[in-house]
Amino acid sequence: MITKIAMNNVASYKSLTTLETDKTVNLIYGLNGTGKSTLSSFLYNKDDSKFNDCSINSLIDEDIRVYSQKFIQDYFYESGNLKGIFTLSRKNKEAEETIKTAEKKIKDLKDDETKINQQQNKQITSLETKRKKTENKTWEIKTTFAGGDRVLEYCLERLKNKDLLFDHLANIKKPDEQPEKTIDQLKKEVEAIQGDDAQKYDLLSTINFTAHEVEQNRILQKNIVGNENSTISALINKLQNSDWVKDGLQYLPEVIKKGTESCPFCQSKTITNALRENIQNFFDESYENDINELNNLLSAYESACKEAVLAPPIKGKFEANPYLVEKNSEFENYYNAVYHLLEKNINELKIKIKAPSQKIIFLDSTDAIKEFNDFIGKINQSIRTHNKKIDNKDDTLNEIKEQFWALMRWNYDQTISTYLEDKKDIEKKIDDMTIKKQEAQDFINKQGSIIIKQQENTINIEQSIKFINNSLVELGLDDFYIEKHLDNFYKIKRSEQDTDIFRSLSEGEKMIISFLYFVETCRGKQSVSDTGRKKIVVIDDPISSLSHIFVFNIGKLIKTEFFNSDFYEQVFILTHSLYFFYELTDIRHDRREENQKLFRMTKNNDGSHISVMKYEEIQNDYQSYWQIIKDAKQPPALIANCMRNIIEYFFNFIEKKYLNDVFNKPELKDDRFQAFYRYVNRESHSLGQNIFDYKEFDYDIFKESFKLVFQQSGYEEHYNKMMKIK
Repeated sequence: MITKIAMNNVASYKSLTTLETDKTVNLIYGLNGTGKSTLSSFLYNKDDSKFNDCSINSLIDEDIRVYSQKFIQDYFYESGNLKGIFTLSRKNKEAEETIKTAEKKIKDLKDDETKINQQQNKQITSLETKRKKTENKTWEIKTTFAGGDRVLEYCLERLKNKDLLFDHLANIKKPDEQPEKTIDQLKKEVEAIQGDDAQKYDLLSTINFTAHEVEQNRILQKNIVGNENSTISALINKLQNSDWVKDGLQYLPEVIKKGTESCPFCQSKTITNALRENIQNFFDESYENDINELNNLLSAYESACKEAVLAPPIKGKFEANPYLVEKNSEFENYYNAVYHLLEKNINELKIKIKAPSQKIIFLDSTDAIKEFNDFIGKINQSIRTHNKKIDNKDDTLNEIKEQFWALMRWNYDQTISTYLEDKKDIEKKIDDMTIKKQEAQDFINKQGSIIIKQQENTINIEQSIKFINNSLVELGLDDFYIEKHLDNFYKIKRSEQDTDIFRSLSEGEKMIISFLYFVETCRGKQSVSDTGRKKIVVIDDPISSLSHIFVFNIGKLIKTEFFNSDFYEQVFILTHSLYFFYELTDIRHDRREENQKLFRMTKNNDGSHISVMKYEEIQNDYQSYWQIIKDAKQPPALIANCMRNIIEYFFNFIEKKYLNDVFNKPELKDDRFQAFYRYVNRESHSLGQNIFDYKEFDYDIFKESFKLVFQQSGYEEHYNKMMKIK
C-alpha cells in the first residue's frame, strides 16, 4: 500500500506537495491543468529523470498499474499488436491446484512481510521520536550560545540546524576526563584575542637582586670593639657596652679648657682631656674601618633593595598587568614576603651600625626571591601563550572551538549515550527484521518459480478476449472487436479490414476499448513469469472523451471490478468531472470513513497543490446540478444523474430521510413515475442500467416526477426557489 506520494519540482508542481493516505480507495478531483496527468505519469514511470525530486512511500515494493494517456499511447498507438493477457486454463486441475497452493503461500508470506514492514516502521518511528527528543535537548546549545553575548557563537557555524548539530555532537568522542576549562574561561580566551580590546602584553620583570653577598658578610656577626691596649679598655670591657661609650663621645667638646668637663652620662665634673683622649684612643682606626664598612654595606643593600622591590613604582608596574588581576592574592603574598624580608634586613643593619658590638640575624633572601620569580615566570608563560594566540588567531579560535565541543560532549554525554544505545538496539531489531524479510522473499521467489513452471503449460488468452468482446457488446459497441493474433497477441478488427483500426475509432471508442484492455491487464497476467502480486491501480480520467451515456457504466465497472475486490491492494482515481467523482464516492458515511479518502487538486501562481477534501465540499456544487436539470438540451443521462444527486443530497444529508420513505407516497406510485423511481434509487438491483435501457427518457415526465418528490415531501418552496419559479 502506498502511504505517501510527494510531488516536487516537475511541471506545475513548483514546490513540494504531498498526498498521504491509509485508505484502499483514493478519489482525486481536479480541473484540467491542475496536475493530475503529471501525478499519473510519475506513477506510470517513476524512474524518469524528470521525477528525481518526487517520491513514493510504500510498505513493500508495489506492482502499480496505471491507466492514462501514456498507457494508451504505449499500448495502442505505438504497437500494432496488443500483448496477450494470460489467464489460467481449467483443463489441468493438478497444475491449477499447485498454483493455488503456491499463491496461497505467497499471500501468507506477503502478509508476514507486511507485518514485518509495519514492525520495522514502528521501530523506525520510535527511533525518529527518540532522535527528535534528543535533538531538542542538544538544541539548547544553539539557543544558549547563539544568543546573549554570542562570544562562542562562531563555534556553531554551519551547525544551526537541529539535525546537523546533533550529528556533529554525537560524532565527537567523549573525553576521558572532564575538560579543565569552563565556558567562562573559553569566553575570556576568545575575547582576549579578538575585538577592539585584543592586544599583546609585555612580559613582567623578575627580581634581579645584586646584594646577596651583603647578607653573607661576616662583619654582621663580628663584635666590633675598641683598642684593647687603651688604659680604659678594662673599664669599657667591664661595662660591656662600648657602643654606649662611643655614643657619649659626641657630647664632649674637642678640647676641655677648664681641666674638667661634665660627664655626659652622670653630669659630674669628671671628664678631663686625658680621659677624653684615652676614650678616643680606645675607638681606633680598625674600629672606624669596621663602622665605615657597615655603612657602605647598608648603602649598597638599600640601593639594591630599592631597585628590586622597595621602590613604589616597581610594584605599580606589576599590578598594572591584567594577567595579575586574577592572581593578585598570590602576587601580594610572594611580593610581601620579599619586601618584608629585605626591609627587616635593612633595619637589622642599621641596628648593627648603631651598636657595632652586637651580633645581628640577617635573613637570606634567596629562597623568597626565587619563589617570587618562579611565580612571575608562570605569569609570563601565560602572557607568552596569549601573545602567541594573538599572532596565530585562526589556529587559536579552532583550538577553543575543539575545547568548546569537547566540553559540550562531556556535559551532554548522558543524553547522547542513552540515544546511541537505543539506536544500536533498534537498528539491530531492524536488521533482524530485514533478514526475516529476505528469507521470506527468497521463499516467495521459490514459490514464484513453481507457479511459472506450472503456468507454462496451462495459460491462455482466450478468456481475456472473451471478456473484452462481451463488454463491448454490452456497451452497444458491436462494429469492432479483438481477436487472437499469433501466439500471445491481440489485434483489433473491423469487418471492413481497416489497416489501422485503432486510429479510425472515435475518441470515445478508443477510451472504451483501451480501458477494457486495462481492466483485463489488471485481472490477468502479462507474462508466464507473473506470479500474481496484489496490484495498486491508478486510473487517470477514464471518462474525459466519453459521452455521458457511458460515464456511469464506466463508474459501475470501476466500483465492481476495483472497489469491491480483495484482489487489489489500493486504488487511485483521478478525474476532472465532479459528477463522476460523486458517482464513485460512497454515500454511506461509515463505509466511506473506513475505505475511502477524498482529495482535491488545485493550481495557483505557486503551482499545483494536493489537499484533503471533505465529502461535504462536493455538496457545494449543489446549485450546479439545478442549473443542468433546467436545461432540456443537456444529455438525458446527465440530467437524470443530476436529479438523482439533488434528491440524494437534499434528503440524505439535509433532511436525513431515507429515499424509500420519500417514494412510498401514493402520488409517486403511478406507473409513469416508476422509471424515475428506479433510476433515483441507487440501491435498486437495476443500478446503472435502467436509464440506459430506455436509451433516452421523457424529460417532461422526469421533471414532473422530480417536482412531485419535493411537493409531496413538503418542500415545494425549496423546489420553486431553486428552479427560480416566482
